[in-house]
Amino acid sequence: MSKENEEGSETMKISAANLMRGIELAVQFGKWVLLENVGKDLDPSLEPILLQQVIKVGNSLSITIGEKTLTYNPNFRLFMTTTLPNPHYPPETFVKVTIINFAITPNGLEE
Repeated sequence: MSKENEEGSETMKISAANLMRGIELAVQFGKWVLLENVGKDLDPSLEPILLQQVIKVGNSLSITIGEKTLTYNPNFRLFMTTTLPNPHYPPETFVKVTIINFAITPNGLEE
């Protein structure tokens, strides 16, 4: 899918030391980011992105992450994966994201 995005894509681990710096650059330049190994609890610094708190300033879009106000590129996408076998997230998380369970079988859907 990321071949469709001319700005490119990046894969990061949630435990990476430079995670927020990488996400900030991706937001500004419209890269797609895949966060791997996300656990049950999401990093609070991702809240503005998950809630899509984008504001229009003049002719451009901006988002505030932490104390930084960044130019927001609408091509930016954030994808997250988990290794948890059957994750149960709190309702607050379900409101912020779209969760797709690829482990569901057709029989499971019928049940």
